[in-house]
Amino acid sequence: VYGILKHPNHYINNNNNKSNSIGVIGGNGYTICSGSFDNSIRLWDVETAKELTVFKGYKGYVRSVKYLPNETNTICSGSEDKSVRLWDIRSNKEIRVFEGHNNNNNSDGTSIINSNVICSGSYDNTIRFWDIRTNKQLHMIKGNDEDDGIISLQFLPFRNKEKGSKNTNDSIYNVNLCYCSAKSMIRIWG
Repeated sequence: VYGILKHPNHYINNNNNKSNSIGVIGGNGYTICSGSFDNSIRLWDVETAKELTVFKGYKGYVRSVKYLPNETNTICSGSEDKSVRLWDIRSNKEIRVFEGHNNNNNSDGTSIINSNVICSGSYDNTIRFWDIRTNKQLHMIKGNDEDDGIISLQFLPFRNKEKGSKNTNDSIYNVNLCYCSAKSMIRIWG
């Protein structure tokens, strides 16, 4: 953990367990979650650099981990075992498991649309949208054949100026899906 324009404030040593991804800063504002090569997610206290808890349940290493927006107590993660999972940091328990991908869920391959819908990208070259209330897949987008897998995705609000308006504040926001493929192509859907 670094102070801006300074030096490292803390070094988090997770017992030689290699971390693969991090989710910054969620929960109560004082925690970081990390996905690891030992198939676990670890929750850390930012101020003390102490491990608070370990979440287990994956059969492959954790490739992405993020806090849900506006949900201070929920972590969303994706794994090499092809699943996406939600975890409650208050109870230290798994809440939901989403399955449907035919290959690894990739690093940064999980993005959150709103508090009820998440999406995941995978080496199976699909992006899947999941309803966290019903545990059901809502939609699937197939990447281009030459993409060879989805490795990162993010939702981006783009501002479009109203036609004919001279006022720069007259804008309409559209949400677009941006993803990076295994072949290093960046594509925007919207």
